[in-house]
Amino acid sequence: MSNYNSAAIEEFNGGIWVFCEQRQGKMMPTSFELISEGRKLADELGSKLYGLLLGSNVEGIAKELGGYGADGVYVCDSPLLENYTTDGYTKVICDVIREYKPEAMLIGATNIGRDLGPRCAARLHTGLCADCTHLDIDVPKYKDFLRSASTLAPAMIDSIKEDDRNLKMTRPAFGGHLMATIICPRFRPAMATVRPGVMKKAAFDQAKADACQIIKPNFSLTEADLDTQVVEVVKAAKKMVDLIGADVVVSVGRGISKDVEGGIKLAEELAEVLGGVVGGSRATIDSGWLSADHQVGQTGKTVHPKIYVALGISGAIQHKAGMQDSECIIAVNKNESAPIFEIADYGICGDLFKVTPLLIEAIKTAKAAK
Repeated sequence: MSNYNSAAIEEFNGGIWVFCEQRQGKMMPTSFELISEGRKLADELGSKLYGLLLGSNVEGIAKELGGYGADGVYVCDSPLLENYTTDGYTKVICDVIREYKPEAMLIGATNIGRDLGPRCAARLHTGLCADCTHLDIDVPKYKDFLRSASTLAPAMIDSIKEDDRNLKMTRPAFGGHLMATIICPRFRPAMATVRPGVMKKAAFDQAKADACQIIKPNFSLTEADLDTQVVEVVKAAKKMVDLIGADVVVSVGRGISKDVEGGIKLAEELAEVLGGVVGGSRATIDSGWLSADHQVGQTGKTVHPKIYVALGISGAIQHKAGMQDSECIIAVNKNESAPIFEIADYGICGDLFKVTPLLIEAIKTAKAAK
């Protein structure tokens, strides 16, 4: 691809692409989230949306991506791609991008995505914004986002040029104390890794899945291209909290400090009667009260359950960014001016150690009455 030039941005008209991660022939949930978000971006550009799927014997799961918005899927199938290797996946992805020249490339910020994204961006001589939590192309939509989620002066927001068609990639910076929007105006494709659980998955449409085009690009991959070889895949069984997939999350914060064990026990009891899981603010994780897989927030997991209960959480901006899109937010805090009440659908000003047992009992009574 001697004619490939990442600075010749006018040549990159191959649509929006999403790297669709699969493991052992099963599509990862992040792929559906990114395809759903990529559909919105492609529509804003008036462009096509394509998935990029690598693996061995994976064509059978490709059309499912169409059900969430993909116009087509580039399927790169080879026995050498059965297990993820940095060398193999990077070479194939870069070769296909050089051939078809997409405008933007989205990758999930999973363990694989965090390894793959920077390597591909460096080889393609383009920019990568890591760990994004918000994406925009359409300027009016971006301005609306800034008005609701930033402290920028209205005049600064209004001064943004309406014809700016760069991908605007927003991510937490400086330890989550502020949000930064990054653009890549001089090179293509614009690349971003996106935090899992941030983007909402669209409803599946079987008709669109059936209409999805499968494209098999030419690529070359041999044993000589691989510096590593996967000899065996060993899965370690570890019980993890599924915050992202939970319909109900009951989170605790610094407010449980006077009785940590008692506070966590109350949260577990409330989560049990609601059929949910226990989460925590960064303070609870940093203090060692809960393990890191419980953390909700910019530096933890982003969740949007049907019900989010915040017990003793003040509502710092870092935490709110990880749960403010929940369908129903219930906050319990004895500080009536706590920021969490600004986004709560229901706020209870009181001691969580007194309020939570009442909530548990009320829910049990309501269930028994049915």
